[in-house]
Amino acid sequence: MRAETLPRISLVTKTLLLAAAMSAGAAPLAAQSPSDSSEALAHARELLRETPLVDGHNDLPWRVRELAAGDFDSLDIAVHQDSLHTDIPRLREGLVGAQFFVSYVPADLIGNGAARFALMQMDLVRRMVERYPETFVFVTTADGIESAHEAGKIAALIGLEGGHAIEGSLDVLRTFYDLGARYMTLTHWASHAWADAATDEPRHNGLSPFGEIVVREMNRLGMLVDLSHVSDSTMTDAMRISEAPVIYSHSSARTLDDHPRNVPDPILRRLSENGGIVMVNYSPTFISQEVRDWAATRDSLVDSLRQAFTIMDLTAPDSVVVDTAGLRQAVAGWTETNPAPRAHLEQVADHIDHLAEVAGIDHVGFGSDYDGIDAIPHGLEDVSTFPAIVAELLRRGYSDEDVRKLLGRNFLRVLRGAEVVAERLQQEMDPIVATIPPETEEEEAR
Repeated sequence: MRAETLPRISLVTKTLLLAAAMSAGAAPLAAQSPSDSSEALAHARELLRETPLVDGHNDLPWRVRELAAGDFDSLDIAVHQDSLHTDIPRLREGLVGAQFFVSYVPADLIGNGAARFALMQMDLVRRMVERYPETFVFVTTADGIESAHEAGKIAALIGLEGGHAIEGSLDVLRTFYDLGARYMTLTHWASHAWADAATDEPRHNGLSPFGEIVVREMNRLGMLVDLSHVSDSTMTDAMRISEAPVIYSHSSARTLDDHPRNVPDPILRRLSENGGIVMVNYSPTFISQEVRDWAATRDSLVDSLRQAFTIMDLTAPDSVVVDTAGLRQAVAGWTETNPAPRAHLEQVADHIDHLAEVAGIDHVGFGSDYDGIDAIPHGLEDVSTFPAIVAELLRRGYSDEDVRKLLGRNFLRVLRGAEVVAERLQQEMDPIVATIPPETEEEEAR
């Protein structure tokens, strides 16, 4: 018997639905070109040559794996690569002093090979450093960052993104530290067996008891506790427990952009007590409320139109087919009429202003998230543009000393603080032996 289908909604009806959705769309934000001054830019470059710029978060390893299966023969970063935000010529042009290259572990690997994937990404970073020794030197300490800068090389460090990578084992955590990871983001987009994420349903109202132990062992090792991606309750728990300064490797100010990934003012004020640092993220949805509102409107449009382009097989009520081509065409039409607003360099500087005002100038840095974001702010198109944002800060009246703090001195202080705490704790306590039963992680995977 031929399958019967629900009557298709007429083209006229679809058009009316689309028009209604269009009328609710957000008005586009006019692109703003950053004002430029050759004098400020020259002075910015001078400061960058004097003080190592530490960028807290770069997803180049993920992009190289996505685009070239981790093969630098296929994607040689010694030359300009249009498909990337990061390559050696532009790192040099941007006068980057130290770069955290991230071993990112997707949340869909919870309970399903997360540690293996993290090791693969860490290996990719080490292979990159070995392939380009004239540019990079692998470091794990604050002194190493400064030595690399003095030698005219870029310090390459590893950050581990996603606490699920340890698979519920402090033994695995210690192994990652021994292999060079110097921070770990406690969650990514999803909550897991011992910590809640900002963008998922809470499971523990912050950290579980095991999660608290993870933070203590990270302190003992000297691995920085990274609170980007975690829920407010997890932020609060981690700062209550941590004896070392914490970091936000790639987050911005929630007061200016109400994204749950950003940091609210009450926690920013606590950060100054902890001694930690927020490294500002360049993602447009994290720095521009206009972009975030536009994206929410677009997502609502997709949801509202999906039913109009859905066909149900009446012989199999649980089976539906979405006319994806028609849906894409409808959304594309709305986008043409309601183009996305563009985030811009000045908005990133606004976030730095706010973070410095609330947390203090000693608690702010850079965490661009290049090669981990699909869209980029106007004026900050790739890693070559760090002098442009520094020049903007100089135009806003930041002193040379304050700019040096933002570039790298704040982060170096934080890393040295973690090193000092680790040296003390290693005299006071043995490694903590604790794991989550394997079935807990396996249950999450199911």
